[in-house]
Amino acid sequence: MIKGIKVKKILILNWRDIKNPSSGGAEILTHEIAKRFVMWGHQVTQFSSCFPNCLAEEKVDGVKIIRMGHPDARFLFSSVHFLAFKYYRKNVGKFDVVVDEIHGLPFFTPWYVKEKKVVLICEVANELWTNMFGPIFGTLGRIVEWYYLHFAYSNIHFLTISESSKDDLIKEGIKEKNITILPMGLSIPNNLKTYEKEKTPTLIFVGRLSRQKGIEDAIIVLKKVSKKIPKIKLWIVGRGEKNYVSYLKSLIKKIKIEKQVIFFGFVEEYKKFEFMQRAHVLLVPSIKEGWGLTVPEAAAVGTPSIVYNSQGLRDVLRDSPFKIIVRSNTPTDLSKEVLVLLQKKNFYKILTRQKTTVVEQFNWNKTAAVALNILENK
Repeated sequence: MIKGIKVKKILILNWRDIKNPSSGGAEILTHEIAKRFVMWGHQVTQFSSCFPNCLAEEKVDGVKIIRMGHPDARFLFSSVHFLAFKYYRKNVGKFDVVVDEIHGLPFFTPWYVKEKKVVLICEVANELWTNMFGPIFGTLGRIVEWYYLHFAYSNIHFLTISESSKDDLIKEGIKEKNITILPMGLSIPNNLKTYEKEKTPTLIFVGRLSRQKGIEDAIIVLKKVSKKIPKIKLWIVGRGEKNYVSYLKSLIKKIKIEKQVIFFGFVEEYKKFEFMQRAHVLLVPSIKEGWGLTVPEAAAVGTPSIVYNSQGLRDVLRDSPFKIIVRSNTPTDLSKEVLVLLQKKNFYKILTRQKTTVVEQFNWNKTAAVALNILENK
């Protein structure tokens, strides 16, 4: 336990937990912090949504996880947001601090939580509302986001993960003194084997299969690059909504590159790192990221990333040979950078020698220590 820390009972409200099939980088961050809180002597309960075949309650690395409701707030009284309110009301006085994790919509804890409240937010959604939910629900979501950031949460302390997200929060009316940037960590599987690069040039996309993550642009990049390198492959690692994945497969068939694309779906962490190590280039054409966890993950196994010049991605691995930012966020410019990188001789030998320096930059213990200090002192 960290000397001087008094917080004992922590409640985390998050739409998903680490075992949720739709979990991503934010859930990794949350769990890595939470399990360290437990290691340091604190009691942590996380309230999150259900998913198919999930347990209603279980402990993961000492973190008590309670699952109720749907992650989408549009389900109203059966949403995780409303059921979190009901859960808290039954347990008033049992927690010392509540962490309100925001993914588009918050849990509106200032309206009902009496104890200390801290917000964890990876990114301000802003324009993503209309990109993801269309003009009607998107506009409504953006109005709600503007309201709670300017009014309901104006005096709450925020934890975020990048300078870009901090800048967005300030633009939305949050005072700079109420924002702390968490130093990010990195989790590399133990005893990870060393793999050679594929003999055939191979691109890889790792993440949720959604428009926000830019998977469609990655597919178009493969089509463009294959005109110069006919045998090039694209590995897609991640999962998404069934209808959207079907759409992606129909797009791939339409542009006649189905023999060059492999969908691996969800894979275990050690397999993900194996794929990233064997691939030549990680494509990250996201519209917006809180930080971009896969970029240092790929770098840690000697694989460079080509990324869009978008918020969050600008912040990770600044001035590193492992990250190339395109001039304009288009599949055309992404394709050009892929072709240039694949033609560089001895480049991967240089990266292999430098990959250990990437791992040394990131430590979850530092992340959790900074977060815990805020929970106690802000």
